[in-house]
Amino acid sequence: MTNQPYGGGYGYGAQEPPVTPYQQPQSQPQTWPGQGYDNPYDPYADQQHTQQWQGQTWETQMQPPVAAAEETSYLPPQGSAPPAPAQVPEPAPAGTAEPAPEYGPATLAGNARITDAQRARAEGRSPVIEPGMQPALLTAVLGLLLAGGAALGTYALLVPLVVLQGVTAAGWFRLNGMWPARQGIALGFLGALVADAAMLVSDRSPGVILGALGVWVLLSLVLQLRSHADPDERMYGLMATVVAAALAIAAGGYLAADADAVVVGAVAVAAAMVVRALPVATAASVVIAPAAAGGAGYAVGGMSTDAALMGVGAAVCALIGHRVASYDYPSRFVHFTAGVALPLAAAGPVVYTLGRVLG
Repeated sequence: MTNQPYGGGYGYGAQEPPVTPYQQPQSQPQTWPGQGYDNPYDPYADQQHTQQWQGQTWETQMQPPVAAAEETSYLPPQGSAPPAPAQVPEPAPAGTAEPAPEYGPATLAGNARITDAQRARAEGRSPVIEPGMQPALLTAVLGLLLAGGAALGTYALLVPLVVLQGVTAAGWFRLNGMWPARQGIALGFLGALVADAAMLVSDRSPGVILGALGVWVLLSLVLQLRSHADPDERMYGLMATVVAAALAIAAGGYLAADADAVVVGAVAVAAAMVVRALPVATAASVVIAPAAAGGAGYAVGGMSTDAALMGVGAAVCALIGHRVASYDYPSRFVHFTAGVALPLAAAGPVVYTLGRVLG
């Protein structure tokens, strides 16, 4: 009887277990690692013998046969070149910068999901988009209507002035990305109408403008306090409402100014906006536009130097309003509202002030 080593599967001196119905008797004794090798000092002899099972068990009968390694392994086609290794880009030497990408001009026909200014910011360009020639022509037409109304009388001036104030209030809200904002637009426009009515009652006193501004700032604050929007949105709405009302009311300076000052200032703004929209360099048009406005004021003001200075002052304010209308959320709607009205609205207080100073 051969002694089994300890841990070989049976107890020392124990009998072999009986054969179960699911396992046939072994025809040959099992060869265990560590048994039957000739050289007991060979450390690699143990790897030459593996355990061999001669019978079939329940597990081997139920398991599907394993495919040969040659059938399952993937062999590349013979004769094909091995794939080229991935090219790793070398780092740029120190002190060199990558060239800035070039982008085309932003389009004016945006969609409802992204504005032209948002597209410009995403592409790394400036969000300033100038209105163009068509809004400039509308500004010129409205300016000429103001000049013609002032020459005819106060109530004739009131009609284009009310149009200017309404377009100013609507354009400012859309310029700030708020649409629809019917309550804010209505509040700003209503403030302008109240200021105009008060000036007509008080014989066109300019102090009514300041009083209307104070009252409408308070009303705008009350309107936003009743809003259930987020605090940030309420703050944006408050600022937009206050500024829209202030610009619409300040445009009433045409009504408070003398008729001659209104004629000179409105014609000067019309000339400046048309020149500003010409296809020339921005720096050149900014210089030429006040010069053209001064010439127009000199022509319609009776060849007077004061009229030329008034035209230049009105043109500077109009250029500021034009620049504001080109920034933040420009679109075709903004260009045909704020782009048309803001140059004239910004020049209103200056026309009144220069008319009083220059006589």
